[in-house]
Amino acid sequence: MYEKEHTVATYHAGELAVQERAGLASRAASALRAVRAEVPPVARQFLAERPIIVVGAADPKGRLWATHLTGKPGFLRVPDPRSLVIDALPVPEDPLTGVLGAARSLPVGMIALDPATRRRMRINGRADRDGTGLRVTLDQVISNCPKYIQQRDHRPADTDGPVLRRATTGRALDATQRAAVGRADTFFVTTASDTGHIDASHRGGNPGFVQVLSPTLLRWPDYAGNAMFLTLGNLHVNPAAGILVPDWETGTALHLSGTARTVWDAEEIARTPGAQRLVEFCVDAVHEVSGASPLRWGEPGYSRFNPPVR
Repeated sequence: MYEKEHTVATYHAGELAVQERAGLASRAASALRAVRAEVPPVARQFLAERPIIVVGAADPKGRLWATHLTGKPGFLRVPDPRSLVIDALPVPEDPLTGVLGAARSLPVGMIALDPATRRRMRINGRADRDGTGLRVTLDQVISNCPKYIQQRDHRPADTDGPVLRRATTGRALDATQRAAVGRADTFFVTTASDTGHIDASHRGGNPGFVQVLSPTLLRWPDYAGNAMFLTLGNLHVNPAAGILVPDWETGTALHLSGTARTVWDAEEIARTPGAQRLVEFCVDAVHEVSGASPLRWGEPGYSRFNPPVR
């Protein structure tokens, strides 16, 4: 998706192709009304109350990553309708630390999520380093439905001394990481258009909805959504993707970068309850950071929209 003449949102060729193949082009056209170029007044308070925001961007090698930035409520501010100030930067061990720390008109995709109320908002734009944080000039603001969001409350981590973090990297998931992905009920995915516009999105389901087919291959169902296909549309023209799998209990962040494709095979899709399509993700790089988040989240209340997992 992009802005035509900075005023009208329109779909790019990849999104249009996926909408047409899914038979949802008409519905997608109607959904464009949900896309704004500015943050509406009611959303400013929503952002001001959030302690976390997910950010996606590309590194100097062109690999896509997703990460999260955290702070006390108020660390996200909307000084004017076309700007978002984030009073935070990634932890030093994060795969996007260097990129965001030196940001100058850097394309970013973001999603602000409130698991307690199952609300989310996608925000895309260009980021510039601003003191100890970022200032993002916004292109798109999209409010999404609450489907597939697990309900959770949060609290600060119980730590008195300095946080001890450890970063591990690799090119494939080890046994512990495979187990973590296999029991995940939430992850975030970053994609980009063929012109470099970045998007960050949420994916949720019952534990096991992400299948670990091998140490370098994941598969997940694409459930019924808003018919925009911003993620799959990007993948249609650019296979690069980045994934963030948060550990809600420990604060560990599992970052994956690689490529993804949409599976349209009817027989394959029929084997997965609730799937409209499937997405396969090939892992190229693994970057795990223990203690990456200062937040700890409670037990999930699973969304009633989650299809069963076979």
